[in-house]
Amino acid sequence: MTNKVGVVQMNSGRDPDVNLAKLKKKLKGLQLQGARLVVTPENALIFGSREDYHHHAEALGDGPLQFEVAQMAEKLGIWLLIGSFPIRQSDGAMTSTALLYNDKGELVSHYNKMHMFDVEIEDKHHSYRESDTFQAGTEVVVVGTPFGQIGLSICYDVRFPQLYNELRAKGADIIVVPAAFTRVTGSAHWDVLLRARAIENQCWLIAAAQSGEHFDGRETWGHSMIIDPWGQTVACQAQGTGVLTADIDLKLSHTIRTNMPVMQHARFAVHQRNDKS
Repeated sequence: MTNKVGVVQMNSGRDPDVNLAKLKKKLKGLQLQGARLVVTPENALIFGSREDYHHHAEALGDGPLQFEVAQMAEKLGIWLLIGSFPIRQSDGAMTSTALLYNDKGELVSHYNKMHMFDVEIEDKHHSYRESDTFQAGTEVVVVGTPFGQIGLSICYDVRFPQLYNELRAKGADIIVVPAAFTRVTGSAHWDVLLRARAIENQCWLIAAAQSGEHFDGRETWGHSMIIDPWGQTVACQAQGTGVLTADIDLKLSHTIRTNMPVMQHARFAVHQRNDKS
């Protein structure tokens, strides 16, 4: 049995109302195309400054923006993954959090981004310090859905294969990678990193990206992709905004894993590092 999934490629800005209006149109189009699961990029609802994230942050499952998204999922009858959203924790810290809603508009799972993008890039923005705004997550998340077991990750996570090995070990059939990859790093590494994670773990990979110019000189690469467990790109939205779809067949994963049982052949186990040691 196959399931049609959809991906939204966005050019989000600082105003969540504007971003939501654009997202609604794209979600409606994907629903009409038969998509049952839709993945949106990192920073889908807000892409701005540290102050913007703090201003619009909400407690998990409580707030007008999350309510709006839940209503969209319910009205359209789709499962919807919001690639990341600023969530305010009980201790006042803020996480960059992926939110997964079912077709009844219920928040069924979430994932706090584990790897903070603290790097220097030769572009207009130059310095990225995600940890100045967000607290890193600690939990590896795989959630059961009608489409299979879905492993959650966000953007910079894709550079850390240990996380993806752990997602596969926890039963992931599909891994999502909502992202806002920079134009510089994306042109060099995006495609090869995504395909490598799919090949290594024999999982479907759904990568939703931001594209174009954003606040404060940021430029993102785009190239949203759906990649099969053999590492083949079955759909890609290169530049600009738009949507793409593909049929995901988990029988393909089963066949590849049976013919090449890499998990059984692995000689190294994944160990979570203890930062206190």
